[in-house]
Amino acid sequence: MALELDTRQRAMLHEMGVRVWLPDAPVVVEDVAPAAEPAVAAPAPVAPRPAPSPAPAPAAPPAPVMVRRPSAPVVVPAPSGQEPAVSDLDGPALAAAAAACQACGLCAGRRQSTAQTVATQADWMVVGDPPDEDEDRLGQPFAEQAGVLLDAMLKAVGAGRAGAARQGAYVSNVVKCRPPNARLPQPGELQQCEHYLRRELELVQPKVILAMGRWAAQVLLQEHPEQAGLPLGKQRGTVYRYRGIPVVVSYHPKVLLRASADKAKAWADLCLALDVLDAAA
Repeated sequence: MALELDTRQRAMLHEMGVRVWLPDAPVVVEDVAPAAEPAVAAPAPVAPRPAPSPAPAPAAPPAPVMVRRPSAPVVVPAPSGQEPAVSDLDGPALAAAAAACQACGLCAGRRQSTAQTVATQADWMVVGDPPDEDEDRLGQPFAEQAGVLLDAMLKAVGAGRAGAARQGAYVSNVVKCRPPNARLPQPGELQQCEHYLRRELELVQPKVILAMGRWAAQVLLQEHPEQAGLPLGKQRGTVYRYRGIPVVVSYHPKVLLRASADKAKAWADLCLALDVLDAAA
């Protein structure tokens, strides 16, 4: 309740030292709008963070380059205990069969077979070591300088490659293909190719065989095992037998080209073979 004082009451209070303040008029309090809150700036729009780029996929490995390699010749070994079907072939057919033969690993290294066509009977048969590079390239036994020397030796005893009978000499290699990378022939390869050598003997019908070189001697002296393993120098000077045919061992012409001092020994071997022929006449 509002306190109302009249004049007298006011005077009394004044005398008593009590100050009383009363508003003369009611104080009108205007409604004051609440102060506006300071405007808060709207946050600047935040640009959306770009999605992380996906990690690059690992590069696919390069496709392998396919290199076509020449296919290795198919090696078809002869059945165990059976000889290749060469026993009925004539001269041209035998040479063709040797040129296409794939019965052992030697075929992988050849350019040409050195098997020759047997055209006629010859009293002399000369068998040399496996073909060298020149023989492989030309497709004939005893080629280039070695062949020139052999022809001179045969001429000295009245024989030649183009002759027949007593004046004929058929030349061959103990194997018909050059071994790959000029390696040594393996025993199985020597045995496999021996079938061609045997058929050559049947067609040539020689009276004497001149085995020139250690590999030729190893095959043609197999019926004399006590001699087959000796150095060639100790195999010389004796008449052996291979399938009933006399065999004389001598140096290969390539050896004689490097060691001319051995030519006199080779001449002695030719004279021994000539004696064999004379005895068979």
